Amino acid sequence: MDNRDILVDTSVIIDFLRKKDKKRSHLWRIKELDFNCLISTITAFELYAGAVSDIHKRDLQNLIKWMTVLPFTLQTAQISGDIYRELKVRNELIEFRDIFIGATAVELAVPVLTLNEKHFKRIKGVDLYSLTK
Repeated sequence: MDNRDILVDTSVIIDFLRKKDKKRSHLWRIKELDFNCLISTITAFELYAGAVSDIHKRDLQNLIKWMTVLPFTLQTAQISGDIYRELKVRNELIEFRDIFIGATAVELAVPVLTLNEKHFKRIKGVDLYSLTK
């Protein structure tokens, strides 16, 4: 992947959608830095599951148009299984959806932008992007 690619977690997109002043969001800032925003199909699922009105769905569809949606592949599934087993042994399991998103980042060797660093820090091989860099 391009070294300007970044995998955006669901939490960052929800933050953007909820903020009145979009320019104060992490997603706005990352776009200003000219990153290519990627999302997992798992993130798309989470967002659509939470879109409770036609307005929310429309806003989401418009937002997703300028992102690249990455498929959940067999390789992603294999990496997810490895991550799950490792976290289980360490008694540090996290939500499956976060495991799937983290596995996507590991598979593509791209950093993750999230507001939930606590979960993603548990996954070996996931590089978290901080806007304070």
